[in-house]
Amino acid sequence: MYLVALAWMYVVVMMSVAEATGANGSVLGALVTLLMYGLLPLSVVMYLLHTPARRAARRRVDEAETAGSAVGATVDPDGGGHAAGDTVAPERKEP
Repeated sequence: MYLVALAWMYVVVMMSVAEATGANGSVLGALVTLLMYGLLPLSVVMYLLHTPARRAARRRVDEAETAGSAVGATVDPDGGGHAAGDTVAPERKEP
C-alpha cells in the first residue's frame, strides 16, 4: 500500500518538476499540479484504505470498555493504583 503511494508521489513530483521547468510552465502551475494530482487524491485514498484499521481499533476499545464494566471493575481516575487518602490535612491542635 505504501509502495504504491510512494510511486504515485514520485510520478506527481516529476510532473511538477516538468511543469516548473518547462518553457510555458510556472512554479504556481507546479504547485497546483502537486496539490491536485498528488496530495489531495492520495490523502483521500489513504484515508479510505485505513478505514478497516480504524474500525478494528474502535471495536477493540469498545470491547475493552464493555469487558471492564461487565466484570464490575472500578475505574481508577488517576491511574495511580493506590487507595485514596484524605484530601485535606487534619487540623493540628496546639497544646
